[in-house]
Amino acid sequence: MKATETPPVVTVTEPAPVSKSPAQDGKEKSGEGGKVLNVFSHGVLITWAVLVVMPLLWAVMTSFKTDDSILSTPWALPDKLHFENWSRAWSQAHMSEYFLNTIVVVGGSLIGTLLLGSMAAYVLARFDFPGNRFVYYLFIGGMSFPIILALVPLFFVMNNMGLLNTTHGLILVYIAYSLPFTVFFLTAFFRTLPGSVAEAAMIDGASHTRTFFQVMLPMAKPGLISVGIFNFLGQWNQYMLPTVLNSDPDHRVLSQGLVELANSQGYKGDWSGLFAGLVMAMLPVLAAYIVFQRQVVAGLTAGAVK
Repeated sequence: MKATETPPVVTVTEPAPVSKSPAQDGKEKSGEGGKVLNVFSHGVLITWAVLVVMPLLWAVMTSFKTDDSILSTPWALPDKLHFENWSRAWSQAHMSEYFLNTIVVVGGSLIGTLLLGSMAAYVLARFDFPGNRFVYYLFIGGMSFPIILALVPLFFVMNNMGLLNTTHGLILVYIAYSLPFTVFFLTAFFRTLPGSVAEAAMIDGASHTRTFFQVMLPMAKPGLISVGIFNFLGQWNQYMLPTVLNSDPDHRVLSQGLVELANSQGYKGDWSGLFAGLVMAMLPVLAAYIVFQRQVVAGLTAGAVK
């Protein structure tokens, strides 16, 4: 008889557990921490957006309601759209005149601020001369000086110069008020622009003036738009300076008109007209930011990466 052959025994060994390196373990923990931080940051941004957007939407909704519904049911939707609130605020409350005065004052001061501020910033950023840093720090110091401390001497200076209750006087004050921040912002921006372009223009025979206006100023367009938006917001919503320096009803700006509209009927305020005027004053600012939002972001981040 033949002996039966026994089949070979196959031993299956389980693979040894792979131990994670400290680096991999740290990456996983950092990834989990990054997710938690991402969720937290998104939650903060959403909360902030709600806190900002909800009052704006409520103001728009309230501008189409009657005074009785505003006081009785402030959070309810309007029963119908009362466009007469807007027409009443625009015509009877003289909002059209105040709106036009504000456009003239803010437009003139914005052009003057950007022109003078860009010229001063270009010189401080591109030319070395005795007193360069001193002049630069003077502008920086102007940013830290509270405007309320200068109201009384500014009033007497404007009175002695015959500029009280005038549009051009208010434009000059707005320009002086906005110049420190404009020079500070644009000086840092001009330092990030390539100097080889200006040198090439000078070699081709361009003067300093032509180099600035035709070469460097177009390159600084994102920075000009960014600082222009910030100045536009501050000048459009300015109330303290025109109240002190401009008491003539014919030269009042929009912020003064809103206060007058709130007090137009004594103890019985025209609340529906007030909210309509408030939305009118708010729309140009929102429109300007929506149109130029990409340029604002580009101007703020232009000097971050070289």
